[in-house]
Amino acid sequence: MKHLTYLSIAAGVFIFTKLYTDAISFNSIEVSGINLVEQLFIISFITQWVAYIPAFILKTEKFYDLTGSLTYIITILFALYATDSFTTLQPGNLIIGTVIMVWAIRLGSFLFLRIAKDGKDNRFNSIKTSFSQFFMTWTIQGMWVFVCSSAAFVAIASSTGAVINSLFIIGLVMFLFGFTFEVIADNQKTAFRSIPENKDSFINQGLWARSRHPNYFGEITLWAGITVMGISTFEGMNYLAVFSPIFSYLLLVYVSGVRMLEYRGHKKWGHLDEYKEYKQITPKLIPKFFL
Repeated sequence: MKHLTYLSIAAGVFIFTKLYTDAISFNSIEVSGINLVEQLFIISFITQWVAYIPAFILKTEKFYDLTGSLTYIITILFALYATDSFTTLQPGNLIIGTVIMVWAIRLGSFLFLRIAKDGKDNRFNSIKTSFSQFFMTWTIQGMWVFVCSSAAFVAIASSTGAVINSLFIIGLVMFLFGFTFEVIADNQKTAFRSIPENKDSFINQGLWARSRHPNYFGEITLWAGITVMGISTFEGMNYLAVFSPIFSYLLLVYVSGVRMLEYRGHKKWGHLDEYKEYKQITPKLIPKFFL
């Protein structure tokens, strides 16, 4: 029964993403007679399902996050190639594609090195032994990649390509701010954990004194920036692609990320007065920019 439940969820995730794709891709250019955004949707899921096979056979999650990052890169490169953005030098498309690939390379390598050091990701302890639950997890990653990138895909696949204007510049600044915020937060936490005395302590320094999850704030902000960069090309149903940063927020805050870390933090340090005080004075997500 559990296998059927997980497979049903995977099917639901795929169907939802397909319907979303159909809605936002109505004016996408066609490549070889096929809508480009639809092709990117297919690539997003096929890549996950191919990677799932050796991952399940080996019962490993070590290249799960890395595959997600590679999928961002593969789909963006395909979109840029299919639109001749390299040969015709479409600057809007190239800038959007470049910032997404830089983000994906940075985050993918960061997560891969972290799991290589830790040896495992505790989130997958029970998941990776179940073919259906593990398959569901990889399928969800396919949705994650496509929906997060959807605003960029719509812009790149439009007949004009991404247009550089004042909104594009505002979006680029938002991306740079969010990306920098995420990188600094990750580096601060890594440095904190590298000190043996901090092994069983929670971080409340640097950006982590301003937000309990500053890395996720940066992540959501940068995807909002990418959406703003591409929004000038949107028409009609394309505007549904503003769901990209909303999706990132919902997933990071209510499904994985914040929800899971808050639960673990409460179990580990919930009895400590200093942790209670930290939670009381530090916002969960949106930072206090002025202490």
